[in-house]
Amino acid sequence: MHFRALPIVLLLAFPLFTHAAPRTCLVVGISDGDTLTARCGRIGAYERVKVRIAAIDAPEKAQPYGQRSRQALSNICFREQALITEIDTDRYGRTVADVSCNGEDAGSRMVADGWAWVYDYNHLATKRGGGLFRLQDSARARRLGLWTDSKPTPPWEWRRQQRDEQPHWGGFF
Repeated sequence: MHFRALPIVLLLAFPLFTHAAPRTCLVVGISDGDTLTARCGRIGAYERVKVRIAAIDAPEKAQPYGQRSRQALSNICFREQALITEIDTDRYGRTVADVSCNGEDAGSRMVADGWAWVYDYNHLATKRGGGLFRLQDSARARRLGLWTDSKPTPPWEWRRQQRDEQPHWGGFF
């Protein structure tokens, strides 16, 4: 009788096993304000992991404020031990994760300092109780970071504009 309930218990518990345990890694590179490269593992068995910080979206490198946003993340995490809690993998193969450097949530800090927008990837920001949205509203009200611009262009709109401006080749040569 107890064995019939076992498959149901395992199915109900499965979501608990899908999140990887947090890993402590050394941040060895910063691509932009929401993406970093970390070296995880032990000597002789290092693994390089490209990490997209969950629930935020920062300006692209070529976009206004892109370099300042990248520098802000570098100030928080570069050459620091980071606690990386994997949530998902994005379409580019990057690990989507919560990242803490020196005990501070990097995504929250980037939004609070005005160097990133809240990006509700899989509703992660909403699941956090709206705290990131409050940090964003505060940064905007205080005109911090990219909010010194009265109407900064969100990165998702900037990327769309870049795609739309690319020449579309038709026919053969």
